[in-house]
Amino acid sequence: MKALITGAEGFIGSHIADFLVDKGIDVFATVHKEETRNLKHLTGKITILKMDIVQKESVEHIISDVSPDYIFHMGAQSFVIPSWQNIEKTFDTNIYGTLNILESIRKAELDPIIVLACSSASYGLTKEDEIPIKETKEFRPSSPYAISKATTDMLGYLYWRTYDMKIIRSRFFNTIGPRKTGSAVADWGKGIAEIEAGIKDELGVGNLEPIIDLTDVRDSVKALWLLTEKGTWGEAYNVCTGEGHKMSDILDTMIKKSRSKIKVVRDSSKFRLADDPVFIGSNSKIKSLGWKPQISFDEILTDVLNYWRNEVK
Repeated sequence: MKALITGAEGFIGSHIADFLVDKGIDVFATVHKEETRNLKHLTGKITILKMDIVQKESVEHIISDVSPDYIFHMGAQSFVIPSWQNIEKTFDTNIYGTLNILESIRKAELDPIIVLACSSASYGLTKEDEIPIKETKEFRPSSPYAISKATTDMLGYLYWRTYDMKIIRSRFFNTIGPRKTGSAVADWGKGIAEIEAGIKDELGVGNLEPIIDLTDVRDSVKALWLLTEKGTWGEAYNVCTGEGHKMSDILDTMIKKSRSKIKVVRDSSKFRLADDPVFIGSNSKIKSLGWKPQISFDEILTDVLNYWRNEVK
């Protein structure tokens, strides 16, 4: 069996590669640039291919050549703040990149199982009576990134309905763990490790009021595989714990785990233009297939800190 992972050098993509290698699946990992740091431990175990998902011809060639049984489309511009800074690039990568993947599969007349990385950000503004958020909630996106992922989601639905493709739409909530960069929790882990190492003196933070749903990436990857086995084609599934944690509480927990005194300062550059105050998902749909998170909140934060301690060393 062959699996193609787009964006395999990224956070979730690299963990999918780990999981599939352990299952004995032949992994073809596409990378955008020469950066393969997250995949170096898999050298000799996977095939790395350079591919820009915005370049249609490159996508068509690789998908046709590999002819995979599974496609995990994780390649994306995955951050909210940069999406405001470069809306066009975010749309090109996330929308047209996804279109190129789906069109290439259709043109090659292949029939793989396709898992699309969608996002809870598409839900956007959420009313109190809509918590926990179910897959049936309407989209009210509050950033260019969220709009791009809502479009990715709808492209998946369209190609399933129109061409009967085996598409699963996985709506990730906040996913965290080793190798994660760019999120508040990852930044805090890195910052605390740098303070412990004497590299910096203070920790910059943004808005600490939102309540978020945190899932460990290793649990998330197991959820994706279960969806390839038991999910219904064309359906969307939340990948989340169903539990909320206030950002300030997450920060406090990480600081308590620190080996140094942490000075916290407000950093205006870390504030989003629009924040959704409460973001807790319902995982009842995927739990009905037999999945549940295994890694505890405390273990997640410990692993994040230890990862960054090793990286800083």
